[in-house]
Amino acid sequence: MTVEIKAPTLPESVPDGTIATWYKNIGDSVRRDELLVDIETDKVVIEVVSPIDGILQEIMKNAGDTIVSNEAIGGLEERTSSAPSMPDRPVNSESSESANDESIVSPAAKKLIEENSLNADSINGSGKGGRVTKEDVMNHLSAQSANTAVPSSTASLAPSADGRIAERVPMSRLRATVAKRLLQATQTTAMLTTFNEVNMQPVIDIRNKYKEEFEKTHDGVRLGFMSFFVRASIESLKRFPAVNASLDGSDIVYHGYQDIGIAVGGPRGLVVPVLRNADNMGLAQIEKEIKEFGAKAREGKLSIEEMTGGTFTISNGGVFGSLSIHPNS
Repeated sequence: MTVEIKAPTLPESVPDGTIATWYKNIGDSVRRDELLVDIETDKVVIEVVSPIDGILQEIMKNAGDTIVSNEAIGGLEERTSSAPSMPDRPVNSESSESANDESIVSPAAKKLIEENSLNADSINGSGKGGRVTKEDVMNHLSAQSANTAVPSSTASLAPSADGRIAERVPMSRLRATVAKRLLQATQTTAMLTTFNEVNMQPVIDIRNKYKEEFEKTHDGVRLGFMSFFVRASIESLKRFPAVNASLDGSDIVYHGYQDIGIAVGGPRGLVVPVLRNADNMGLAQIEKEIKEFGAKAREGKLSIEEMTGGTFTISNGGVFGSLSIHPNS
């Protein structure tokens, strides 16, 4: 029996998506819940897994094709009881080693490893039980010399107009959307940049004094500067509620809560997950959630709901060595 592989239901704010990568070829065996394909939207990358054990029989939508909610993108031939099945346990030492490799490498990490022709055994895993994460692979690639790095499969090398070699990489939907929104913001919003100097020494002293005790008390959560920035922003927004307001047509909406967006740079571009009801959070909870957002951004796991509805956004360019940043530049 053939079972359709369908695109997930997309939120109303996301009309369509694009097939990014198929991880299986026609004729390949797949297990239930095994990663089949990535679908890229304007905001997040969605992983589609196999609904059954079976054989990939058909690919209806190829990489680069546009899809909508619940659209059929492929077909699986269900494995019957009489058909040969994939063994539940390795039958020899070689297959045992292969199965073990599969179990300690996340799907996102596996994709990068395959694209860059890497050996998973050479990458140190920082995840639970030594699991290799996407961040581990990216750190491994960064540590390699430029002479040994392998270009991404989506990149192409071609001579430029003056005859020199240049690398051309297609822009992802997310990066294209970020660029479009930033340009739109400069054209439709009155932009203003203002500078004020703040004495950070008291905060630095507090952090230096309590950071070790803080980390021990809160199970490895580190005390950074962002939690102080968030708390300072919240208190400021309470005093000046107009800054926490938003425009809805010709109306100004004053929000009685502070949902703080935290700009996070990921491999696919800038994303802004939101700390809901940040006024109710202490420093430890803020630091913990920011850490989780960063990990999700690097692995492309942020959901649409986690990135919508912010009333105020903080961009900390200092982590990249910036002296100052301008939202309209």
